[in-house]
Amino acid sequence: MLQYWLARVVLASLQVGSDAFGLRVARLWMRLLDLAVPRLRRTAYRNLSFALPEADARAITDGVYQSLARTLLTFARFPSLQRDNIRQYIRYEGFEHFEQAKRQGKGVLFATAHLGNWELSAFAHALMSEPLNVVVRPLDNPRLDRLVEARRALCGNRILSKRDVGRRILAALRRNEAVGILIDQNAVPEEGLFVDFFGVPACAHSAIIRLAYRSGAPIIPGFALWEGERKGYVLRFLPPLALRGELQQDTARLHQLVEELVRQYPDQWLWLHRRWKTRPPGSPPLY
Repeated sequence: MLQYWLARVVLASLQVGSDAFGLRVARLWMRLLDLAVPRLRRTAYRNLSFALPEADARAITDGVYQSLARTLLTFARFPSLQRDNIRQYIRYEGFEHFEQAKRQGKGVLFATAHLGNWELSAFAHALMSEPLNVVVRPLDNPRLDRLVEARRALCGNRILSKRDVGRRILAALRRNEAVGILIDQNAVPEEGLFVDFFGVPACAHSAIIRLAYRSGAPIIPGFALWEGERKGYVLRFLPPLALRGELQQDTARLHQLVEELVRQYPDQWLWLHRRWKTRPPGSPPLY
């Protein structure tokens, strides 16, 4: 109950005033989160110690909280984002890859990550092009989960729970619809396989590759990245992943692509997540 009402207070505080004022408030909330849950920063420092050992861990982690503040602000202001104003906040790059994929008639699998503003990417695409199906993990708090899902669906997107979702995804692809899937979270051994990620074995979900094999749908990597110079986002669609038909290899190549982008935008990825929690048999824990 407390989590739900705190979320309502946070969202309400970010829906008033100018964007600049809202961003200051969002940064304050992120600062409070940083102070209240210090283990998140410790996790980021630990991740960076072996993933980017030469980098300034403090500066990158500070940037992560700045990126999360921008994400929180836009999420709070989803009710005010419409077709007639969405392009003030984000623009497309590589939209032709999506258009070409749609013409194949087998649906589109969007592979994305906790990089940039993953909430805005799906929301904006629905307003600028067409709604899609978004695969999410339900939150543990049911009331909070309903609040978040309702806001995500304001643009017409359809929210699919990760629980028993395979058939619904395949049905959407048969209707030539797009399905967005976050691929960069830690997987348990029975749901993933180990790939190299920043030089360290990471247990990665392979479901999106399996779905592509079964449906014939192309996988389009897509990310909403913050452009500091123009103070806005670019929704960047990359060319479809060239699948080679070998699950381990294709999963590794997709995560290599994510790694390349994280190296370009290190302060926009969610280093606070224990990405390497699942370890190969016999390996010591990293956290």
